[in-house]
Amino acid sequence: MPTERDPRSQRALRLASATALCLAASFGLALPIPFLAPMLTLFMGAAMNRPLGLKAGLGLALVVALTTGSGLLLIPLLIHAPLSGVLLVGLLLFICFRYGLSGGNSLVSTFLVIGLTLISAAGASDFELSLMVIEALLKGVLLAVLSLALGHWLFPESAAASPPPAKAGLTPTDASWIALRAMLVVMPAYLLALIDPASYMPVIMKAVSLGQQACDTRARDAGRELLGSTLLGGLLAILFWGALGILPNLWMFFLWMLLFGLLLARKLYALSPTRLSPGFWLNSMATLIILLGQSVQDSAAGKDVYTAFAVRMGLFITVTLYACLAVYLIDIRRQRPINP
Repeated sequence: MPTERDPRSQRALRLASATALCLAASFGLALPIPFLAPMLTLFMGAAMNRPLGLKAGLGLALVVALTTGSGLLLIPLLIHAPLSGVLLVGLLLFICFRYGLSGGNSLVSTFLVIGLTLISAAGASDFELSLMVIEALLKGVLLAVLSLALGHWLFPESAAASPPPAKAGLTPTDASWIALRAMLVVMPAYLLALIDPASYMPVIMKAVSLGQQACDTRARDAGRELLGSTLLGGLLAILFWGALGILPNLWMFFLWMLLFGLLLARKLYALSPTRLSPGFWLNSMATLIILLGQSVQDSAAGKDVYTAFAVRMGLFITVTLYACLAVYLIDIRRQRPINP
């Protein structure tokens, strides 16, 4: 009898090809915030192994509408009562993370966090910028769904493949503590974005990625998981940029992204086993996409790419060190016995 094909190889090929295709299409079509669409493809592809049907697609459209609406509703409060608005954003982020940790759909939780932070921060400074973010989010979701559908057509999931194992359930207390530390990871980047959303939008996306990773990270592994994945993503971005400089065109952009994506997807799906968690490799790939996308935009705008990269990487490292500290302090408080 023929042996059953390992579904992990199909998943790695699908995730890498869909992400690379979405990245090239996003920049080729000159979408606003072009790195957002491949980021969504990465998160969606890693979260589900089945293509979206019509019902699921309509549900996703409803989630995006809810995401954009929640961000827009917060704008007047942030303008006229900033402190109350920031506190409300923090509370809503806590609820979103806790929803994902309590058995809710992690993809919906991610969309809500992205919408709450990006749209409200942009709208508090410039309403036109918030509309551009909404346009980028809607077009990015559509492009991500199409890219993943093509990925599933090229590399279909085996009908006999077992579904991914369900995550171990958390007690309400544990879910609340972990959601609290994820919220604390995202909030400093959000406050920076309120000052200058156009400049700090990549930092928000990095913080959202760290917040998701912090949900599965223990205090003793925080430095290796969070900081290590950030540094690896930065190193890969430097190597990618150098390789792209040999022949800088859209086709090579796609092919290099496919190659780097395959290398990281093999680690993500344990085809090449390591002691590092899947979240490490997912965050490394997310960091690579953000840094690379911003460098391409800086180059197109005539900015000094290397100075901008150094500043952005410094911000990413600072945000990551803060995330490690937040995970460590919250876990210490969480494990401390409560004296009556």
